[in-house]
Amino acid sequence: MNLTSAVFAVAIVVLPSLAGAQNCPYDPRCLNNPYGAGSPYKPDGLMNPYSRYGSPYSNQSHTNPYATDAPRLYDSQGNYRGRLSNNPYDPDSTSNPYGRYGSPYSPDSINNPYGAGNPYSPNPIYVVPSR
Repeated sequence: MNLTSAVFAVAIVVLPSLAGAQNCPYDPRCLNNPYGAGSPYKPDGLMNPYSRYGSPYSNQSHTNPYATDAPRLYDSQGNYRGRLSNNPYDPDSTSNPYGRYGSPYSPDSINNPYGAGNPYSPNPIYVVPSR
């Protein structure tokens, strides 16, 4: 899979609420940059509440608590890190505290500061939208 052609954003900061999130306000690929990937005006942006990836009503949005087709997360080695989703019942959701990708104790979870969510890791997390 070629991640560079379908990448939306880079960095561990995919949402400000993630544990151990890094701050990268000057990286144009980071969701913490309101003038880059985190712009609320970007037509297909995750932070745009009117885009299909940011709308609380879209099935492809990370903000919809019932979404089943939320964006996927990968690290720089291509390892799957779950779905960027507010759905606490989706087994792949980063918001499922009992799931492999949402548990703060799972080594595969971005919510584990000693695992995939290590804020000092040189491996950025890529957000790949479902298409």
